[in-house]
Amino acid sequence: MIVQRTLKTLTRAVGVGLHSGERVELTLRPAAPDTGIVFRRIDLNEPVTIPARATSVSDTRRASTLSSGGVKVSTVEHLMSACCGLGVDNLLVDITAEEVPILDGSAASFVYLLQSAGIVAQAAPRRFLRVRHPVEVRQGEGRHLKWARLEPYHGYKLRFEIEFEHPAVNASAQQVEFELGRDPYAREIARARTFGFSRDVEALRGQGLALGGGLDNAIVMDDVKVLNADGLRFADEFVKHKILDAMGDLYLVGQPMLAAYSAYRSGHELNNRLLRELLAQPEAFEVTTFDDDARAPAGLGRLAAAW
Repeated sequence: MIVQRTLKTLTRAVGVGLHSGERVELTLRPAAPDTGIVFRRIDLNEPVTIPARATSVSDTRRASTLSSGGVKVSTVEHLMSACCGLGVDNLLVDITAEEVPILDGSAASFVYLLQSAGIVAQAAPRRFLRVRHPVEVRQGEGRHLKWARLEPYHGYKLRFEIEFEHPAVNASAQQVEFELGRDPYAREIARARTFGFSRDVEALRGQGLALGGGLDNAIVMDDVKVLNADGLRFADEFVKHKILDAMGDLYLVGQPMLAAYSAYRSGHELNNRLLRELLAQPEAFEVTTFDDDARAPAGLGRLAAAW
């Protein structure tokens, strides 16, 4: 049987929020079967619990933000991506500010935290959300077109294409495909960093965003080149980070997916719209389990083994 997983013990990290610039302490704790990923704002007089769900997303400007009763936790996508990539189903995330720390700008630090705590099997079947019919959302037309799509697939595959008018991005690969269970998430996707343009920094900071961003936690570009002294981690790091974000955004459906995701110039807003459109069509999906690992998609049975 493919079963649910959680942490063996708790683990902690301290960092700053990419957009808020505030210092934040993060504690990841084991959780019981069927808990899901749950954020807890423990800095408030009365702690507030916010389940990581697509319907809790209240803001998608530059990040995915979850809210409950006016209390929010933002920039959850990198941690959610790590949980998806490592197959963590149940987790309590205690946080002392309203933004998850950016750490190095990728999901690699979260992968390290989860693996160092240990990932263990639980005595409960893992429930997969299987997409049965195609679902698509689109935005804009012509050169402004963006779209994202989910289609039936016996596994979990993501394909992304970007298009930026910038020499450094144009010189890199702008399409990538990744399949969970076949390709190594920790090595191929988790290390891809968020990116931005120096010309946008002042505008973003005027909106109260990117206050904690810098060369140590993002790829930063001027009008012609990458400013980071060490350059890129991958030749296709830009588009791989979009896959990383998409995995985190889509894991907010609350269960691992069996689907093929494809997207062109999508982002947090369109990814969330895609999930909401899926959930609005009950005939487009079903929830399934695997009593026999051999019936599961190749690789996902191995993924479900305890670390």
